[in-house]
Amino acid sequence: MAQGQLGGQQVLLLPEGSSRVLGRDAQRTNIAVAYAVASAVKTTLGPRGMDKMMVSEMGDIVITNDGATILQEMNIEHPAAKMMVEIAKTQDEEVGDGTTSAVVLAGELLKNAAGLLDQDIHASTLIAGYKSAAEKAIAILEEVGDKVTLKDIPTLEKIAGIAMGSKTVSTGAVNATLSRMVVQAVTQVAEQKDGKTYVDKDYIKLEKKQGGDVNQTALINGVLIDKEVVHPGMLKKVENAKIALTDTALEIEKTETDARININSPDQMSEFLQQEEKMLKAMVEKVAASGCNVLFCQKGIDDVAQHYLYKKGVLAARRVKKSDMEKLVRASGGRIVTTLDDLSNKDLGFAGIVEERKISGEQMIFVEKCKDPKSVTILVRGGTQHVVDEAERAVVDAIGAVSSAVQDGKYVVGGGAIEMEIAMRLRKYAVEVGGREQLAIHAFAEAVEVIPRALAESCGIDAIDTLVDLRTKHEKGGRSIGVDVYAAKTGDLRNTVIEPLRVKKQAIQSAAEVTEMILRIDDIIAARGRPPAPAGGPGMDMD
Repeated sequence: MAQGQLGGQQVLLLPEGSSRVLGRDAQRTNIAVAYAVASAVKTTLGPRGMDKMMVSEMGDIVITNDGATILQEMNIEHPAAKMMVEIAKTQDEEVGDGTTSAVVLAGELLKNAAGLLDQDIHASTLIAGYKSAAEKAIAILEEVGDKVTLKDIPTLEKIAGIAMGSKTVSTGAVNATLSRMVVQAVTQVAEQKDGKTYVDKDYIKLEKKQGGDVNQTALINGVLIDKEVVHPGMLKKVENAKIALTDTALEIEKTETDARININSPDQMSEFLQQEEKMLKAMVEKVAASGCNVLFCQKGIDDVAQHYLYKKGVLAARRVKKSDMEKLVRASGGRIVTTLDDLSNKDLGFAGIVEERKISGEQMIFVEKCKDPKSVTILVRGGTQHVVDEAERAVVDAIGAVSSAVQDGKYVVGGGAIEMEIAMRLRKYAVEVGGREQLAIHAFAEAVEVIPRALAESCGIDAIDTLVDLRTKHEKGGRSIGVDVYAAKTGDLRNTVIEPLRVKKQAIQSAAEVTEMILRIDDIIAARGRPPAPAGGPGMDMD
């Protein structure tokens, strides 16, 4: 119960059962919790990082080293820990990669801040120093970043490969194959506007099916629809497909008002059914009149309409998701019509092949060989569901990394090289700033070095010796020297380990922001928890 005193009189602020933590204790608690979250994912960093096995209350198992996935699967309750989860979520949504780095950096920033707080450095001074350091770090990134464009395919493939490198399913030849697919997908959907490159990742559809192995993952220059044709007699394959897209149902619509029809004889019933059939046939005639031989409908198709579509030689699928319809528009060049009266030859899209195939025991429709499709699909395969899920996460990371690289047009050297360069320059910058803020900037520089330190630990080499070696080489101008985890030593990584500038930039920004938020908290007020519900639920007393 929170309470205070005024003039010797005790004042109650909160209801009984509430708890309150004040001042330095609040800061220490939040920092300890946030650092614990960062420590949980720290060992997963890099291609030699370890995996985590997450088991839910229902017994579902997730095996991954993807930072965002680990934190989402953890049943985290503490508010400060939830802030760390938000970092991973933001990093994942914004750039698709670097989630672990962002969380680990935030944890290290808070750990170093705790040391300065113990030296009676005020939180406001720390926050100001961290802000200055973050701004300087981003300026350094912009300065040392190298340019990349959509035409630099080998560079983009390296970026994709590095993004997937930490996933156990993506090694060797598989990594090269997936990297090539991801780069092809991104370059296909990318658009140039006002001299800038834009990539809408939503138009790269990921479909995953258990079966085969990861090597059988395929890029489809078109759209994969998880539906089957509506009539068993319809063609299963159509070449040079003319595709009609509609969001109106090929069904007799129910009236908005309740109506009763009195049928007094079998003849009247027959006439009624014939009229329904006539209306459905007229709908199909409108579809066929457009010249289409493939129909994708967002809503339902009546059994009678299915029969007439089959008679007309039209391959049809119903209840196609709206998102898939939008992808079909981008891939085929067609237009979605809302009424069949408006459907004409001009609204039709084109695909070289539309074919129903069986994948892992399920029928799916492949819309392939489109002319310059602006929406593509990657079909992810794997021997077990765990492998398929991890392969999907690897591809998502790679798509995010390549998209970020082409949109910003810059990349930096990875393997801890850029972090060492930032740390070295921040130490020099701290001297220029002076005052107590320089202590915070020094602390920021040391925190950034957690990335090369973690990489060194992951491949079994001494972290302290590695940092000393890297500092010496960076002081001598070797800004592309980092931790080569495969060779388990330091080396020049300019041509081997490269990452998008945006990934590093977002990680620093997110980590600095959450650190500031946590350091500003000097009072934690927790309301009392609700009492457990009685057995049997409300209104069900057990006598």
